[in-house]
Amino acid sequence: MRIFYAADHEPFPGNHLWHNNLYLPLVDLGHDVLPFDFNLTPYFFHADPSLPHHREFIDTNRCKLEETLLAQIKRAHRDRPIDVFFSYFYNAFCRPDIIREIRAMGICSVNWYCNGSFQFHLVDQIAPAYDYCLVPEKFRLEDYKRVGANPIYCQEAANPNIYKSYSLPHEFDITFVGQRYGDRPNYIRYLLDAGLNVRVWGPGWRPASVLKTSGGFSHHWKRLASREGWTALWRRLHPSVSIPAEICGPPLGDDELIKMYSRSKISLGFSSCGNTHQNGNRILQVRLRDFEAPMSGAFYMVEHMDELLEFFTPGKEIVCYRNQSDLADKAKYYLQHGDERENIRREGQRRALNEHTWQKRLDDAFRKMGLQ
Repeated sequence: MRIFYAADHEPFPGNHLWHNNLYLPLVDLGHDVLPFDFNLTPYFFHADPSLPHHREFIDTNRCKLEETLLAQIKRAHRDRPIDVFFSYFYNAFCRPDIIREIRAMGICSVNWYCNGSFQFHLVDQIAPAYDYCLVPEKFRLEDYKRVGANPIYCQEAANPNIYKSYSLPHEFDITFVGQRYGDRPNYIRYLLDAGLNVRVWGPGWRPASVLKTSGGFSHHWKRLASREGWTALWRRLHPSVSIPAEICGPPLGDDELIKMYSRSKISLGFSSCGNTHQNGNRILQVRLRDFEAPMSGAFYMVEHMDELLEFFTPGKEIVCYRNQSDLADKAKYYLQHGDERENIRREGQRRALNEHTWQKRLDDAFRKMGLQ
């Protein structure tokens, strides 16, 4: 198929998350994939119209994306018909009428979105305009239907051409690579207090990193003009849970991230979304890491959730914990039982490679749509 693809962005330098996990697998499947020639990254950082500085960006820039998108699709469609428009779009990116205009050209429209577990409101307007929405959160399928969208359950996965194990010595006992937010610091603090050696890398763990994200200094000075900007900065500089600076590292690029799975005896995963742990309605979500870590050969420990059990067998392919003390106890056990750890690591990688590749997920999704 000929696919017009609009999903890539760079969360931080050196990270090509969706290029690795969506674009390249589409190419591997033999499709003719035309990337949208447009910088989507600023739009991903301004996706919530309830925030004033996001609303200002959307009002100023959404029309630019819409005009460029339609111009490129029409030009490509004239040269040779496009079969599928594949995007990762929010309400803030373009109006539903733009998607309907693309559909009117005879192009099947598909939107991938993976934050619906706690941010469904960011796609509820645009989702019904698509022919199909690929949804990795099973418990949100009815919400898509409720707003008039046509969801297809498509769980996350990993690209085996990118995520692989390396022959590297185990330098660290326990590691986590990812953003600091939600209840993650509480878990890390608990492990430290339990006497375990743990290291973290990613945005927010080092206080100084607050001014070094994708938007640069001008972006953050502009944010400080708003009340919520000051609040966010204060929380970063004065976190409620103290994590020693010496165990914190910067965001890692793709290669460093993947190699870290091989450099670690235990790789951690956290499952709660946003700050839902604060309101008594804690939401858990299966994440990309739940597949990329095992596929990269990690010994992976993640919070128990029923949906993940459909993809891995706990105690055989991954290890699940139910709370902070359970995590600490199991981490101590597996640090002392290297043979068991190795068997689980090996079986988790085998399962991920056999069943949880993006190539398989996307091919299955297209078949459900009746597309070849």
